[in-house]
Amino acid sequence: MGELVLVRHGETEWTLSRQHTSSTDLPLTANGERQARAIAPLLSNRRIALVLTSPLQRATRTADLAGLQHHEIEPDLREWEYGGYEGITTAEIHRTRPGWNLWSDGVPPGPDGHSGESPEQVGARADRLLTRIGGLLKDDSEGDVVLVAHGHFLRVLTARRLGLPASAGALFLLDTATVSSLGIERGRPVVTSWNARTAIQTPQATTAGVESGCC
Repeated sequence: MGELVLVRHGETEWTLSRQHTSSTDLPLTANGERQARAIAPLLSNRRIALVLTSPLQRATRTADLAGLQHHEIEPDLREWEYGGYEGITTAEIHRTRPGWNLWSDGVPPGPDGHSGESPEQVGARADRLLTRIGGLLKDDSEGDVVLVAHGHFLRVLTARRLGLPASAGALFLLDTATVSSLGIERGRPVVTSWNARTAIQTPQATTAGVESGCC
């Protein structure tokens, strides 16, 4: 039975600055490209049945550099739609909404049709994707399914795979250019590895009080 392998894309300028990044199609930084190459050994020995990526270049480029050239674009893997908070940091939001939390409060509508998503709406996308790949994950003759995408979406998907509400994605920190996997134990989905990186990678810096795992 194959594992569900989750790859968060490499560093961008906005992951460094902690700006919420959903539909803004930023490239990887030079360091982000190095990060993506560095995770190739974590994937090279797997028997892979399917690789799906977010449509955004930070995900597709990460897949290519990590040795996952044969991938399909999956629109449901796009990042949480941040609406009016696109490009805004959590610290900036807290100046006017001190108690705001993405996982419980969602986001306000933004311009140009970017209406934003609630945790439940992101969870519905994750459920749709899990239904699509469910047959592959149950088939012993197939390999792993690899998803290359974004921090917040992959955290929601993890929660849903484990039977938790979408908001429980808050419990699963994901750094840039890391590999995580979900398997099965006694018929139930479990975490088999989390936030793995190679020894040559530099861990993503975190700042106390600033939400990590974005975007």
